[in-house]
Amino acid sequence: MTADATRAPSEARDTDSVTATEGTSTAPATSAAAATPSEPTDGGTTSIRSGAFWGWTALGLLVVLGLAALTRYLEQNVPVFFEDTAVEDIAGAIEYPVYAILLGLLGNVLVTLLGLRDRIAAAFRTEFFIKTGLVLLGASINLSVIASAAGPAIAQAILLISGVFLFTWWLAGRFGLDDKLRALLAAAVSICGVSAAIAAAGAVRARREQLAYTASLVILFALPSIFILPWLADVFGLEDAVAGAWIGGNIDTTAAVTAAGALAGEEALQIASIVKVTQNALMGVVAVALTAYFTLRVERQPGAARPGLGEVWRRFPKFVLGFVAASVIATWYLDGAGADGKAVIGVVNDLRVWFLILAFVSIGLEFRVASLREAGWRPVAVFASATVFNLLLALGLASLLFRGFDG
Repeated sequence: MTADATRAPSEARDTDSVTATEGTSTAPATSAAAATPSEPTDGGTTSIRSGAFWGWTALGLLVVLGLAALTRYLEQNVPVFFEDTAVEDIAGAIEYPVYAILLGLLGNVLVTLLGLRDRIAAAFRTEFFIKTGLVLLGASINLSVIASAAGPAIAQAILLISGVFLFTWWLAGRFGLDDKLRALLAAAVSICGVSAAIAAAGAVRARREQLAYTASLVILFALPSIFILPWLADVFGLEDAVAGAWIGGNIDTTAAVTAAGALAGEEALQIASIVKVTQNALMGVVAVALTAYFTLRVERQPGAARPGLGEVWRRFPKFVLGFVAASVIATWYLDGAGADGKAVIGVVNDLRVWFLILAFVSIGLEFRVASLREAGWRPVAVFASATVFNLLLALGLASLLFRGFDG
């Protein structure tokens, strides 16, 4: 994928990468440029323009927060509205990323038609929202549970992630996709959907359009899986543990795994949750590997000296360390606090959902139709093929590792 040649230089800089410089964002500079087309000539003008910039940014933040609040309202109330109707199951299975991205896209259309999009774009802090949400995601991973109760889940996660990632990477290469998009697609299919794509985007410095495109594919494929996989598990006559491991190893969002596991049964839900959490825990390992690979191989200039560990560290998405630290702290806290600690972790998880909603809304607000035209049908074909491969490999591994399993 190449950048849209019609973009203004400042806009191109904004969409060039998810993390051009660790811990910073180019969005404010971009929006400032959009709102102030000429350089101020005196201090008074500078103050006026600065005040206008922050005013537009405040308006943009209100738009993001308003759409996020509407997302949470729909997530919590749509299932209630459709209770005891023919679409009750579907309404209950729709997750907040769907509402957030759709509302973000609708907001995108509206502010673009009103001529406000570039003026308020500094408030679309996708990178900050995403990184904060993923650090908080670490608090939901109890490492002691994985270590004590998920031997087969660890084996399945390692084999499944390795096999699906390599297959998707190879297939995307055969389709001629950009290396950064290959990394995002492979991480999303093999590990944990949008969260893994975000970590991969930080590691390889993917463009925001590529992340938005990948996130859309994850949600598009995850929704029908909520219903299809439990139905297939019943058709195939799978044991509950095998069904749960199959569901947890395939569906790319944790909330969708929970919904599908609940449809398959209580034991299936427990196994599915452990399998998914185990795969989530390996996200940091993949981020490290991608950072090293892109630094030492993909983006190394011919004839240039071999980059040292300092360069790998400079490129590494530091928020992954926060993710790992949150997992360690949450595990230590739960071991000491017991049942009382679950309420605190519940608050952290709710805060995580809010930040991820803000991120998905911002993705929708930032999305440009041109990126769809640039990407074409090839990423969809790769993602669909990799999903089928994931289904088959996960079914084989689940049948092998969890047949007769007694947790």
